[in-house]
Amino acid sequence: MHDPKWCIFFDFHTMPANPDVGKGFDFDAITGQLADAGVDYMVFPARCNLGMAYYNTKVGIRHPALEYDLIGRLSAACEKRGIALTTYINIGLSHEEALLHREWCVVTEEGYTYKPNRLDHFFRQMCYGTGYADHVIEMVREVASGYPVAGFFFDCMYTSPCVGVECLREMRELGYDWQDAEQLHEYNYLKMNRMAQRLSDAARAINPELLIYCNGIDYEAQRDSGTYLEFECLPTGGWGYEALPVGARYLRTLGKPVLNMSGRFHKSWGDFGGIRTEPSLEYDLVYGLANAMRCTIGDHFHPRGDINQPVFDLYRHLYDRLRPLEPWLEGARAEVDTAVVWPMPYPGYKCMSPAKRPEWDKHYTAIKGACRMLCELKWQFDIVTDYIDWDAYDLLVLPDHTLLDEEWAERIRRHLAKGGAILSSAWSGLDPERKGFVFPEWGARYGGDDPYDPAFFTPAKGMAAGLPDMPITLYQKGTSIEPLDGAEVLGEIIAPYYNRHWDGEHGFLYMPPDKPAGRAFGVLRDRVAHFSHPLFTSYIVDGQIPVKRFVSNTLARIMSEPLVRAPGMPSFARVNVTAQPHRRMLWVMSYVPERRGDTVDMIEEPIELRDVAVSLRADGREVRSVYLAPDRQPLTFSLRDGYLHTVVPQVRGYAVVVFEE
Repeated sequence: MHDPKWCIFFDFHTMPANPDVGKGFDFDAITGQLADAGVDYMVFPARCNLGMAYYNTKVGIRHPALEYDLIGRLSAACEKRGIALTTYINIGLSHEEALLHREWCVVTEEGYTYKPNRLDHFFRQMCYGTGYADHVIEMVREVASGYPVAGFFFDCMYTSPCVGVECLREMRELGYDWQDAEQLHEYNYLKMNRMAQRLSDAARAINPELLIYCNGIDYEAQRDSGTYLEFECLPTGGWGYEALPVGARYLRTLGKPVLNMSGRFHKSWGDFGGIRTEPSLEYDLVYGLANAMRCTIGDHFHPRGDINQPVFDLYRHLYDRLRPLEPWLEGARAEVDTAVVWPMPYPGYKCMSPAKRPEWDKHYTAIKGACRMLCELKWQFDIVTDYIDWDAYDLLVLPDHTLLDEEWAERIRRHLAKGGAILSSAWSGLDPERKGFVFPEWGARYGGDDPYDPAFFTPAKGMAAGLPDMPITLYQKGTSIEPLDGAEVLGEIIAPYYNRHWDGEHGFLYMPPDKPAGRAFGVLRDRVAHFSHPLFTSYIVDGQIPVKRFVSNTLARIMSEPLVRAPGMPSFARVNVTAQPHRRMLWVMSYVPERRGDTVDMIEEPIELRDVAVSLRADGREVRSVYLAPDRQPLTFSLRDGYLHTVVPQVRGYAVVVFEE
């Protein structure tokens, strides 16, 4: 089975009306340039979103303008250059086949087979409960048996719930009530995961070594159907710069190889004339490498086969720069001491029902806030669900809404028994009915929702470092807590004169703080700290620096020896640690996504840092040398107070500091 490292992902979605498909492909030149850039793995469509096939299919529809077997010639050229070729097949979309086989379409709850917006990619979707499923599986068998492919990328696997006759009858058979929105979505989730497994089984029955990825299936649901994972993220194409930090720290815990799929597009997929700046794409790739992911760059091939030379040059510039880091990438794993706990993981297809989606959105917002804040504080952490155990982590962070059912309470019980630390906020730590905290270790009694809008807080004397000496607004509503005996109060709630409201005469919008409410804002008991308000949601929504500083002060109390210390580094810089046998790599990144206009965040150039002091916890390891990769420029270092201290003379965008044992 091929191990993808330096990858390119090509879309090739081509309208049936295009007269030039395949007319100008120079396969030797294309694969030659890619090989020269170090590309070892390529994804290219055998069948695209339009339902057009680009190989000699007996069951599908070859593009009418294509006069030869494009996949046959491409796969031969890739073999010659040592590039593994995975073929893309869109499963949820096939517009030409939907046009000719309306009985294969999803029937929406409103009775549509075509949704009203005909310029939306998803206005027609394919139903896996119809004869379409057998049809597309047969196309997979054609490709797997007819071409030397390394695997399959199955796209758009999530489709809307269907109330067509085939689905209705199976729902009745299985005991689902199709008129109940939750049950309809549960059946839909079952149907698409079953389709993923059928596709995987069909392909691997022909070649067990094939790589399989099902885009549109929850990552954890691909335990058996998928062999590797990809995190799709185009920062300027709608994902933004908060998505990759979350996805990287979550996917790397799932036990499979992970590709970090960025793209060259300024906007989103299919933006033929859009191109990213080199530093912005470099940021994406380096961020993935620093988080134990490998690189893939998304592109869209011109239907005629034109080589878009500036884009190919972009691949080459970036991969030529990054490939020398290979000795420090092979087999590297993230090294962390903390886990942020996530009850409802990305991408949340299981939670697409109208009732569950707001709950998922609430959790995701809190996770993004925790991730952003901890990254700014240079904390080393994974994001975990109940998919893996949590025993390896010294600190668990439970952001804002993490309720504890029996299984999760048992996990927390084990963590507390070993002396582990916990940072919890708002409703986290409560039982599922929200009646009270499950553990007395939380050091607080739950008193329901906080009545104040807004509340304010002031830190306790030992918690005030870096905070202004004034009541600080809590912009998001939270909970009311009272400290238990033996718990230390970290801060107190200050009441407003009155809440935000309309009394029939006035809109109360000016609400100064009044006096202490006699309630705690934060409590600490041994190594468990809890805050009354949703500070992580607030951080991603409100961007409030005093809140981050208060959390940082709290972390210093419960985790006095974090894996990394970099107190002089600017907040926009990022630090990640990866490890191989007998050495650790500390990645320093210095880029600033800047808002351009109303909606686009842009990285146009890297930010240069000089004389950057960093410290890595020694953990009893005997380090022989410290140097910068890949040039092996030596750095002086010292061992003091259990930390290895060094200074990086210059960081232009990124630097990789190696601690060799």
